[in-house]
Amino acid sequence: MIWFRCAQTRPWASMRLICFPHAGGSAVFYRSWAKALTPAIEVHAVQYPGRADRIRDPFITDGRQLARLVAGALSPLLDRPVVLFGHSMGAVLAYEVARVLENQGNTPAHLFVSGARPAHQRGEPEGNAGKDDDALVAEMVKLGGSDAEVLADPEMRELILPYVRNDFALVESYTYKPAEPFTTPLSTPVTAMVGDADPHVTVAQATGWGELTSGAFTINEFAGDHFYLVPQQAQVVSEILRQLNVPVS
Repeated sequence: MIWFRCAQTRPWASMRLICFPHAGGSAVFYRSWAKALTPAIEVHAVQYPGRADRIRDPFITDGRQLARLVAGALSPLLDRPVVLFGHSMGAVLAYEVARVLENQGNTPAHLFVSGARPAHQRGEPEGNAGKDDDALVAEMVKLGGSDAEVLADPEMRELILPYVRNDFALVESYTYKPAEPFTTPLSTPVTAMVGDADPHVTVAQATGWGELTSGAFTINEFAGDHFYLVPQQAQVVSEILRQLNVPVS
Protein backbone atom coordinates (compact mmCIF):
# COMPACT_ATOMS: atom_id res chain seq x y z
CA MET A 1 0.00 0.00 0.00
CA ILE A 2 1.26 3.47 -0.89
CA TRP A 3 0.19 5.82 1.88
CA PHE A 4 1.54 9.15 0.65
CA ARG A 5 1.12 11.36 -2.39
CA CYS A 6 3.90 13.77 -3.30
CA ALA A 7 3.03 16.29 -6.01
CA GLN A 8 6.64 17.53 -6.34
CA THR A 9 9.61 15.45 -5.27
CA ARG A 10 12.44 17.59 -3.91
CA PRO A 11 15.60 15.52 -3.38
CA TRP A 12 17.46 18.44 -1.85
CA ALA A 13 14.72 19.54 0.56
CA SER A 14 15.92 19.90 4.14
CA MET A 15 12.68 18.58 5.66
CA ARG A 16 9.39 16.88 4.84
CA LEU A 17 5.89 18.09 5.65
CA ILE A 18 3.37 15.27 6.11
CA CYS A 19 -0.24 16.47 5.72
CA PHE A 20 -3.31 14.70 7.10
CA PRO A 21 -6.71 15.43 5.46
CA HIS A 22 -10.01 16.08 7.22
CA ALA A 23 -12.90 13.62 7.47
CA GLY A 24 -14.12 12.87 3.96
CA GLY A 25 -10.96 14.38 2.51
CA SER A 26 -8.16 12.97 0.41
CA ALA A 27 -4.55 13.76 -0.41
CA VAL A 28 -5.61 16.07 -3.26
CA PHE A 29 -6.69 18.64 -0.65
CA TYR A 30 -3.01 19.51 -0.16
CA ARG A 31 -1.93 19.30 -3.78
CA SER A 32 -1.40 23.06 -4.13
CA TRP A 33 0.77 23.26 -1.01
CA ALA A 34 3.91 22.08 -2.78
CA LYS A 35 3.96 25.18 -4.99
CA ALA A 36 3.01 27.44 -2.09
CA LEU A 37 5.88 26.27 0.11
CA THR A 38 9.58 26.91 -0.35
CA PRO A 39 11.69 24.26 -2.19
CA ALA A 40 13.32 23.55 1.19
CA ILE A 41 10.22 21.51 2.13
CA GLU A 42 8.94 18.40 0.39
CA VAL A 43 5.19 17.93 0.87
CA HIS A 44 3.61 14.50 1.29
CA ALA A 45 -0.13 14.05 1.85
CA VAL A 46 -1.62 10.97 3.48
CA GLN A 47 -4.06 9.05 1.32
CA TYR A 48 -6.46 7.26 3.64
CA PRO A 49 -7.82 3.91 2.38
CA GLY A 50 -11.24 3.61 0.77
CA ARG A 51 -11.15 6.75 -1.42
CA ALA A 52 -9.67 8.26 -4.60
CA ASP A 53 -6.98 5.94 -5.96
CA ARG A 54 -7.35 3.74 -2.85
CA ILE A 55 -11.10 3.25 -3.32
CA ARG A 56 -10.72 -0.55 -3.26
CA ASP A 57 -8.75 -0.65 -0.01
CA PRO A 58 -10.75 -1.57 3.10
CA PHE A 59 -11.72 1.16 5.55
CA ILE A 60 -9.96 1.53 8.89
CA THR A 61 -12.35 2.48 11.67
CA ASP A 62 -9.89 2.79 14.56
CA GLY A 63 -7.93 6.06 14.72
CA ARG A 64 -4.98 4.66 16.68
CA GLN A 65 -4.65 1.70 14.31
CA LEU A 66 -4.65 4.11 11.37
CA ALA A 67 -2.00 6.24 13.10
CA ARG A 68 0.23 3.20 13.69
CA LEU A 69 -0.02 2.20 10.03
CA VAL A 70 0.82 5.72 8.84
CA ALA A 71 3.74 5.95 11.28
CA GLY A 72 5.07 2.64 10.02
CA ALA A 73 4.80 3.76 6.41
CA LEU A 74 6.76 6.91 7.28
CA SER A 75 9.94 4.94 8.01
CA PRO A 76 11.54 5.51 4.56
CA LEU A 77 10.89 9.26 4.87
CA LEU A 78 12.60 9.72 8.23
CA ASP A 79 16.05 10.35 6.76
CA ARG A 80 15.16 14.04 7.06
CA PRO A 81 13.30 15.99 9.79
CA VAL A 82 9.56 15.39 9.54
CA VAL A 83 6.85 17.96 10.27
CA LEU A 84 3.22 16.90 10.72
CA PHE A 85 0.18 18.99 9.75
CA GLY A 86 -3.38 17.80 10.30
CA HIS A 87 -6.71 19.50 9.77
CA SER A 88 -9.86 18.53 11.71
CA MET A 89 -9.86 14.70 11.90
CA GLY A 90 -6.37 14.89 10.47
CA ALA A 91 -5.19 16.89 13.49
CA VAL A 92 -6.05 14.06 15.87
CA LEU A 93 -4.44 11.50 13.57
CA ALA A 94 -1.30 13.64 13.22
CA TYR A 95 -1.12 13.89 17.01
CA GLU A 96 -1.39 10.12 17.40
CA VAL A 97 1.30 9.62 14.74
CA ALA A 98 3.54 12.06 16.63
CA ARG A 99 3.08 9.94 19.75
CA VAL A 100 4.10 6.78 17.89
CA LEU A 101 7.12 8.47 16.32
CA GLU A 102 8.30 9.87 19.67
CA ASN A 103 7.95 6.42 21.22
CA GLN A 104 10.21 5.09 18.45
CA GLY A 105 12.80 7.80 19.05
CA ASN A 106 11.85 9.73 15.90
CA THR A 107 10.49 12.94 17.41
CA PRO A 108 8.87 15.17 14.75
CA ALA A 109 10.37 18.61 14.21
CA HIS A 110 6.92 20.18 14.71
CA LEU A 111 3.23 19.31 14.91
CA PHE A 112 0.59 21.62 13.45
CA VAL A 113 -3.01 20.91 14.52
CA SER A 114 -5.73 22.79 12.65
CA GLY A 115 -9.48 23.18 13.15
CA ALA A 116 -9.77 20.61 15.93
CA ARG A 117 -10.41 20.35 19.63
CA PRO A 118 -7.53 18.87 21.62
CA ALA A 119 -7.26 15.09 21.59
CA HIS A 120 -8.01 14.91 25.33
CA GLN A 121 -10.96 17.33 25.17
CA ARG A 122 -13.07 16.00 22.32
CA GLY A 123 -16.50 16.47 23.87
CA GLU A 124 -19.58 14.40 23.11
CA PRO A 125 -19.78 12.73 19.66
CA GLU A 126 -22.14 14.56 17.29
CA GLY A 127 -23.56 11.35 15.84
CA ASN A 128 -22.98 12.28 12.20
CA ALA A 129 -21.93 8.75 11.24
CA GLY A 130 -25.42 7.45 11.99
CA LYS A 131 -27.34 10.08 10.04
CA ASP A 132 -29.16 9.25 6.82
CA ASP A 133 -27.62 10.32 3.53
CA ASP A 134 -29.46 13.65 3.24
CA ALA A 135 -28.56 14.66 6.79
CA LEU A 136 -24.96 13.61 6.29
CA VAL A 137 -24.70 15.67 3.10
CA ALA A 138 -26.26 18.63 4.91
CA GLU A 139 -23.60 18.34 7.62
CA MET A 140 -20.80 18.26 5.04
CA VAL A 141 -22.17 21.33 3.29
CA LYS A 142 -22.49 23.13 6.63
CA LEU A 143 -18.87 22.37 7.47
CA GLY A 144 -17.76 23.75 4.11
CA GLY A 145 -15.02 22.32 1.92
CA SER A 146 -17.55 20.21 -0.02
CA ASP A 147 -19.03 20.88 -3.43
CA ALA A 148 -22.81 20.86 -2.98
CA GLU A 149 -23.37 20.16 -6.70
CA VAL A 150 -21.19 17.06 -6.54
CA LEU A 151 -23.03 15.76 -3.48
CA ALA A 152 -26.37 16.30 -5.23
CA ASP A 153 -25.40 13.71 -7.85
CA PRO A 154 -26.71 10.25 -6.76
CA GLU A 155 -23.76 8.42 -8.36
CA MET A 156 -21.23 10.65 -6.62
CA ARG A 157 -23.06 10.18 -3.33
CA GLU A 158 -22.80 6.43 -3.72
CA LEU A 159 -19.06 6.80 -4.22
CA ILE A 160 -18.29 9.43 -1.59
CA LEU A 161 -20.64 8.87 1.35
CA PRO A 162 -19.29 5.46 2.44
CA TYR A 163 -15.86 6.86 3.24
CA VAL A 164 -17.31 10.05 4.68
CA ARG A 165 -19.44 7.98 7.03
CA ASN A 166 -16.42 5.85 7.95
CA ASP A 167 -14.39 8.94 8.79
CA PHE A 168 -17.11 10.42 10.98
CA ALA A 169 -17.37 7.06 12.77
CA LEU A 170 -13.60 7.04 13.28
CA VAL A 171 -13.66 10.52 14.79
CA GLU A 172 -16.67 9.82 16.99
CA SER A 173 -15.25 6.57 18.37
CA TYR A 174 -11.85 8.08 19.17
CA THR A 175 -10.99 8.35 22.86
CA TYR A 176 -7.79 9.80 24.23
CA LYS A 177 -5.59 7.32 26.13
CA PRO A 178 -2.66 8.80 28.06
CA ALA A 179 -1.32 5.41 29.16
CA GLU A 180 1.94 3.70 28.22
CA PRO A 181 3.79 3.13 25.98
CA PHE A 182 3.40 6.78 25.05
CA THR A 183 5.02 9.66 26.86
CA THR A 184 2.52 12.28 28.01
CA PRO A 185 2.92 15.03 27.11
CA LEU A 186 4.83 15.11 23.84
CA SER A 187 8.17 16.90 23.59
CA THR A 188 7.35 17.94 20.02
CA PRO A 189 6.67 21.68 19.54
CA VAL A 190 2.98 22.21 18.73
CA THR A 191 1.18 24.98 16.87
CA ALA A 192 -2.62 25.10 16.91
CA MET A 193 -4.50 26.91 14.15
CA VAL A 194 -8.18 27.82 14.09
CA GLY A 195 -10.65 29.95 12.12
CA ASP A 196 -12.28 32.73 14.11
CA ALA A 197 -15.74 31.66 12.86
CA ASP A 198 -15.26 27.89 13.17
CA PRO A 199 -18.49 26.51 14.70
CA HIS A 200 -16.73 23.38 15.98
CA VAL A 201 -13.74 24.74 17.85
CA THR A 202 -13.01 28.07 19.51
CA VAL A 203 -9.63 29.65 20.11
CA ALA A 204 -10.04 28.97 23.84
CA GLN A 205 -10.70 25.28 23.17
CA ALA A 206 -7.81 24.98 20.71
CA THR A 207 -5.48 26.39 23.37
CA GLY A 208 -5.89 23.06 25.17
CA TRP A 209 -3.46 21.48 22.69
CA GLY A 210 -0.74 23.16 24.72
CA GLU A 211 -1.44 20.74 27.57
CA LEU A 212 -0.30 17.85 25.37
CA THR A 213 3.29 18.98 24.85
CA SER A 214 6.20 19.95 27.05
CA GLY A 215 7.70 21.68 24.03
CA ALA A 216 6.91 25.13 22.72
CA PHE A 217 3.25 25.88 22.05
CA THR A 218 1.75 28.57 19.84
CA ILE A 219 -1.81 29.28 18.77
CA ASN A 220 -2.83 31.20 15.66
CA GLU A 221 -6.26 32.56 14.79
CA PHE A 222 -7.21 33.15 11.16
CA ALA A 223 -10.23 34.80 9.58
CA GLY A 224 -12.68 32.19 8.37
CA ASP A 225 -14.79 29.15 9.19
CA HIS A 226 -13.86 25.48 9.60
CA PHE A 227 -12.08 25.51 6.25
CA TYR A 228 -10.34 28.85 6.79
CA LEU A 229 -7.10 27.31 5.45
CA VAL A 230 -8.43 27.27 1.88
CA PRO A 231 -8.86 31.04 1.38
CA GLN A 232 -6.08 31.73 3.90
CA GLN A 233 -3.57 29.30 2.40
CA ALA A 234 -0.86 31.95 1.92
CA GLN A 235 -1.12 33.06 5.54
CA VAL A 236 -1.13 29.47 6.83
CA VAL A 237 1.95 28.60 4.77
CA SER A 238 3.68 31.76 5.96
CA GLU A 239 3.05 30.79 9.58
CA ILE A 240 4.34 27.26 9.00
CA LEU A 241 7.56 28.66 7.54
CA ARG A 242 7.88 31.11 10.42
CA GLN A 243 7.48 28.41 13.03
CA LEU A 244 10.04 26.22 11.26
CA ASN A 245 12.49 29.11 10.83
CA VAL A 246 12.59 28.48 7.09
CA PRO A 247 13.20 31.50 4.81
CA VAL A 248 10.35 32.25 2.41
CA SER A 249 12.71 32.01 -0.57
